[in-house]
Amino acid sequence: MTSVQAADPAPKRPIPITIICVISFIGALVAVPMIFSDVASSIGAWYPPLLAVSCVIGLVCTIGLWMMRKWAVYTYTAFAALNQVIMIVMGIWNPLALVIPGIVIVVMFIYISRMR
Repeated sequence: MTSVQAADPAPKRPIPITIICVISFIGALVAVPMIFSDVASSIGAWYPPLLAVSCVIGLVCTIGLWMMRKWAVYTYTAFAALNQVIMIVMGIWNPLALVIPGIVIVVMFIYISRMR
């Protein structure tokens, strides 16, 4: 008899990554109604579509992170950098806007060696 082994078993998700994913899923649910809000429209006609695209990219990154995929770390990092540039161009950037994404990025890179 031969035994069949899984080609590449899924890595166990560390608790900090699980926490990031759960918070991110909740954040995506909260952000969707904001796309259609008067507040978003008051920023500019371009802002609701940007917010919608941001929600989709964030959700895709969260799903990838939940599945422990390296591409999610790289995509989130690039996405966070792009958001910083957008805030700078809009004139609304401040150093605190970098704190949460920075912490998330550091945590993801700590565990990237465990990802596929």
